[in-house]
Amino acid sequence: MSEIKNPERTDRAEARHLRRSNRRMKTWLVILPVFLFLLGWLLGTFVPLPFSQNAAETVESIIPLNSDEKFGNILKIMSEDWFFANEVEDVTGTLQDKAYYGMTSNEIDPHTAYMSAEEITNFTQSINRNFIGIGVQFRSTADGLHVVERVIRNTPAEEYGVQAGDIIHAVEGVNVSGMTSTEVADLVKGEEGTPVTIDFLRDGKTVTLKIIRRAISSTTYGQLLDDGTGYLEIQQFGETTGDECRTIMKEFVSEGVTRMIIDLRDDGGGYLSALQNVMGCFVKDGTVVMRQEYSDGTVTEIKSHGDPFTQIEKCVLLINGNTASAAEVFTLAMKELRPETETVGVLSYGKGTVQITRMFDDGSALKYTTSKWTSPSGVWVNKTGIEPDHEVQQHDVYYETFLAIEDDEEYGVDTVSEFTRLTQISLDFLGYEVDRTDGYMSAETSARILEYQEEHDLEVTGTVNAQTYKAVLSQVILSFSKLDERDYQLTEALEVVHE
Repeated sequence: MSEIKNPERTDRAEARHLRRSNRRMKTWLVILPVFLFLLGWLLGTFVPLPFSQNAAETVESIIPLNSDEKFGNILKIMSEDWFFANEVEDVTGTLQDKAYYGMTSNEIDPHTAYMSAEEITNFTQSINRNFIGIGVQFRSTADGLHVVERVIRNTPAEEYGVQAGDIIHAVEGVNVSGMTSTEVADLVKGEEGTPVTIDFLRDGKTVTLKIIRRAISSTTYGQLLDDGTGYLEIQQFGETTGDECRTIMKEFVSEGVTRMIIDLRDDGGGYLSALQNVMGCFVKDGTVVMRQEYSDGTVTEIKSHGDPFTQIEKCVLLINGNTASAAEVFTLAMKELRPETETVGVLSYGKGTVQITRMFDDGSALKYTTSKWTSPSGVWVNKTGIEPDHEVQQHDVYYETFLAIEDDEEYGVDTVSEFTRLTQISLDFLGYEVDRTDGYMSAETSARILEYQEEHDLEVTGTVNAQTYKAVLSQVILSFSKLDERDYQLTEALEVVHE
């Protein structure tokens, strides 16, 4: 007997089977992508892929480097495996220096720094101002125009006739326009007893001098201003500064000087030993002139060395925004220990920390902060500076950055230029009655330029050209080097010292 199937029951069974098949299919559709994702993740974790998301970067499949030896590992890779290593001269040394600069640079203490052998040599020379050269100080513009600011006494430059205001145009036939001040100085310096030929521009004309180099060491400058008043400029507190000050002050005393103006403007400081020796010229030997305080609370007293010149009855100190460190120590010590002392100028820098320099056997060095300093009474001026007793601003020209002009540049009436503006400000400083200082060449400005050109035997054009611009700039810087009424701060100091 054949089995008879119920059609309705059969349809229901087939429907249940179909639904189970669909559910299994959906489950696999969910599981498969997840499985493939996990498989890909595992492969990406344990097996190096040929390229990362950025197709220009590859991922190296090696054992992770030891983080305890990170510096050495990075240096080795950069020196040996870095693609551009062969394009860097002494790549290992260069990379090491960059690392040392990075380790010592921070926002908390800008005065701590690693210095290469060349940098520490230049740093030391900048403090002691000792080198083999001709004996000039020059000011460089932002674009590389180099103007002699001062001729140091008893040097080859003085003997051969170099003058303040001369523009250094060429050294041994090499045009130095556009070079940095360091590059020019390197050309002028050389072996003692050797000659150097320099072309100077003076009043628009070329003056060529062949000068024999010799050893130069000068951090001070002295000059009699009037009967009984001496002017002493201390440019840095270097190794020889104490002896230099004593030499100048002996001359002053022999001339009957009883009043002194001491110029500390742009003096960035120097050595504590120099400070002690200079202070010894003004206060009793062994007087506390500064206190050093260390992080553990230890305090050291810094005392003066030497016998004072008791003939000096009053001192006025000139200070500005670049008066810093040892120069600020000197200023506060003089004000506290000699109450008659007054200050003229503008707010000083405000550097109240002390650094020492540790040398490495390869000639490089680490200069780092060890303590803070205070005045004898405990005043700390770090980041605040010293307020002058008599605040006096200089003429605007003192704060200008002069640009180097091209030989073919010229600006006439109805033109506007930065060179015209600088010329206008300079002419105003030199006593010419200019109508404006905004860079617009008016007919009145042109007339003043004509007047200047006629008085200085220049080509008379009434325009700002290279010859006139350089002559004006030279005269301005020459005036900076002279002690005259255009130095408003010095003029005020003279009045104060005679009160």
